[in-house]
Amino acid sequence: MSSLIASTRFSVLDRSRTREGGTSAEALRDTVRFAQRLEGLGYHRFWVSEHHGVPGVAGSAPTVLAAAVAGATRTIRVGTGGVMLPNHRPLVVAEQFGVLESLFPGRIDMGLGRSVGFTDGVRRALGRDKDDAEDFAAQLDELLGWFDGTSPTGVHARPAEGLAVPPFVLAMGEGAAIAARAGLPMVIGDLRDRDRMQRGIDHYRAHFRPSPRASEPYVVVSGTVAVAATPEAARRLLIPEAWSMAYARTHGTFPPLPPAEHVEALTMTARERGFYESGLSGHIAGTEEQVAHQLEILLKETAAQEVLVTTSTYDRAALTDSYRRLAGIFAGRTG
Repeated sequence: MSSLIASTRFSVLDRSRTREGGTSAEALRDTVRFAQRLEGLGYHRFWVSEHHGVPGVAGSAPTVLAAAVAGATRTIRVGTGGVMLPNHRPLVVAEQFGVLESLFPGRIDMGLGRSVGFTDGVRRALGRDKDDAEDFAAQLDELLGWFDGTSPTGVHARPAEGLAVPPFVLAMGEGAAIAARAGLPMVIGDLRDRDRMQRGIDHYRAHFRPSPRASEPYVVVSGTVAVAATPEAARRLLIPEAWSMAYARTHGTFPPLPPAEHVEALTMTARERGFYESGLSGHIAGTEEQVAHQLEILLKETAAQEVLVTTSTYDRAALTDSYRRLAGIFAGRTG
C-alpha cells in the first residue's frame, strides 16, 4: 500500500436508501447497523444526509438520525453530509448540533449544504424557493455566530454557545468559494467530473482565508468507490444506483434501489440507456489492486486529506463486503 493512501482518512456518507420491497424504517435501521460495522472497520466518519419527499431516500431528518447513529457507536465521528442550511433557521441548526455535541462530546461534525428542495412541491412545503440558496454565506455566518456567542440579538443558543463543532461546507458550485472565504473545510464531488472538481479545489486553496476553525485548507473528495473480487462484480454494485439516477432524470422521481438483475432485464428507451450508461462510468471500481491504483491517482491529482465514500447498492451483503475490502486497502491489509 502506498504511503499516500495510508495517510488519507476514509469516511462514509450513507443516504439511507430504500430498496424495492423494503420500508423506510428498514432503511433507517440499516443505516444505524451499517455505522456499527464501519466503525469496526476503521472508518473515520459516518455521515447522514437530508432529502425531502424522495421515495428512494428515508433520511429526511439528519440530526435525528445522527443522534441514533452516535448512540449506537462509540468512537467513529458522526455528522451530516449535510444539513441543507437554506431549509432551516440557523439558530435551530445550532441548537440541534449543540445538543448532539453535548450528548456525544468530541464526535460530532456539522456538514452544511446550500441546496433547497428537489422539486417545486417540496420547496413550497418547506416554505422555500431556489433563491434561498443565494443567502447561504450569510446563513453560514449567522450559524457560526451562534456558537461563538456573537449574535447581535441578545439571544444565546443553548447549549451550542461555546461548543466546538467542526463545520464543513459541501462545495457544490459556489460552495468552494464560500468555504474558502469562511476558512472552513470543504467537501467536493463528484468523481465523474474530475476537471470541474479540480477547478473547485484549486479555487478553494488559492482563496482560502485561515480562520479559528481551520488554519489551512482541508479538502474532502466524495464519490462512489466499489470494490469486489472481480471487475464485473464491482460493476454490478453500481447498477442499482445508476438505474435509479437514470429513472429520476427521465421520470422526475427518484425510486427505491432495484436488484441488479431486474435492471439488466429491462428494456430501456434510448434516453434512459444514455443516462444509465453515464451513471455507470467515472466511478472508482474494481478489485482491490485496481481500486488502490485509482485512489493513488485521485489523491495525487487532488492532494485531498480525506475521501468520503458514498456508495449505495441493493445487495446489503455485497455493499458491506465492498467497504470491508476498501478498509483493507487503506489499512494496508492488501496490495
